[in-house]
Amino acid sequence: MQEDLHNKSVVLTIKATKLTAKGLAKVMQLAWRQMQKSRDRPGKQSLKQLSKGGPLSEVEITNENIKAFDPVARKYGIHYKLVQDKASEPPVWHVFFRAKEADSMTAAFKEFSNRILNAKDKDKPSVRETMRSFREKIAHAVRDITKHKHRGGLEL
Repeated sequence: MQEDLHNKSVVLTIKATKLTAKGLAKVMQLAWRQMQKSRDRPGKQSLKQLSKGGPLSEVEITNENIKAFDPVARKYGIHYKLVQDKASEPPVWHVFFRAKEADSMTAAFKEFSNRILNAKDKDKPSVRETMRSFREKIAHAVRDITKHKHRGGLEL
């Protein structure tokens, strides 16, 4: 069995009248790109791809900022699909994921909710508001326009 894992092969069928080294290299690069795309990577997937890996579980979420969940899901290696239920008001999101990833899903949701709560708690001041307050301070500052001989320059 171990030999089977180490000795995997790929079959390429090329229809060509004249095959050059450059042509073969291009075909192999194209095949390599296709294999990289089809790899099973964490993140958003279709329901069809998710169902191939086993039974699915579902969680309902009413958060509007659910798209920010993607980096956290990739960090924990979760394969998921977001589906919006437009019939309900406010819109509800259904997150479908593989049942065997339930533990990593709860950890990801904890981190995601902490990120959202911490972002609201920080309440960083707006850059525009800060700039506006500095402009007002500068506009109301009193400038000393008087010239003094002892502050530089040549005296004769």
